[in-house]
Amino acid sequence: MKLKRHIESFILVISGILSAGMGIKGFLLSTKFIDGGVTGMSMLLAKITGASLSILIFFINMPFLILGYRQLGTSFAIRGTLAIAGLSLCLAFVNFPEVTHDKGLASVFGGIFLGIGAGLAIRGGAVLDGTEIVALLVSKKMQILKVSDVTLIFNITLFSVAVFYLGVEPALYSIITYLGASKMIDFVLNGIEQYTGITVVSAKGDAIRKAITKRGRGVTVYEGKSGYGKDGHINAPRDIVFTVATRLEIPSIKQEILDIDPAAFIVQQSIDDTTGGLVKRKSKFKG
Repeated sequence: MKLKRHIESFILVISGILSAGMGIKGFLLSTKFIDGGVTGMSMLLAKITGASLSILIFFINMPFLILGYRQLGTSFAIRGTLAIAGLSLCLAFVNFPEVTHDKGLASVFGGIFLGIGAGLAIRGGAVLDGTEIVALLVSKKMQILKVSDVTLIFNITLFSVAVFYLGVEPALYSIITYLGASKMIDFVLNGIEQYTGITVVSAKGDAIRKAITKRGRGVTVYEGKSGYGKDGHINAPRDIVFTVATRLEIPSIKQEILDIDPAAFIVQQSIDDTTGGLVKRKSKFKG
């Protein structure tokens, strides 16, 4: 099993490197466009200084991987280093065709291929860009900032500098590239079957549980008691049913729940991924 996982990770990372290389050399290098993050910073410095992009991507990412070593562990640092080194070698030695010089197509599809590459690498347990590592470390030091806030600030600064060195139009197209890459990373990691957790509080919890399990979905049932009023006065017992479904299934599941109990209290939350199959578990929770 371990060998199979290692082979799968290797294939994912190699595929990610080739996809990212295609995005950069096949679409972006023929224009003045850049991506966001450390990759974008490396591309901007390569355009300004004339230095080799493959060398810049490797050496600019290395300090971030070293910083992330203590937080993310040796295994991640090694995989990240090898993946970024692979991307550098790919950019240096693999020839990709220049697909188009159309600015709109180059910005969109450059971002798509970069996003697919970064997403595949992450699924393989590695990274092709150290931006998220920086964001994670900064957010832990400055607790008022989330990882997404740090990433946003980093990229706003990067594209502001790009306006000065590349011009307004290339910078705007570069933002399109970055947005396309970000959406593709989300799609590769979550796919169309992005999961949603559903928590249902109802006096007819057992009927709701049976309806959900008939759909082939596992449930967790908490035994709770409802409360109401400012003093939280305890009322009748309630079954709290929790399940996970894909976003395509959510409307029909909600409708079935409301058909059973129109007064049911339903809460939804996004879930990046799940592991495991159909398991019915029961635990006790009072509150």
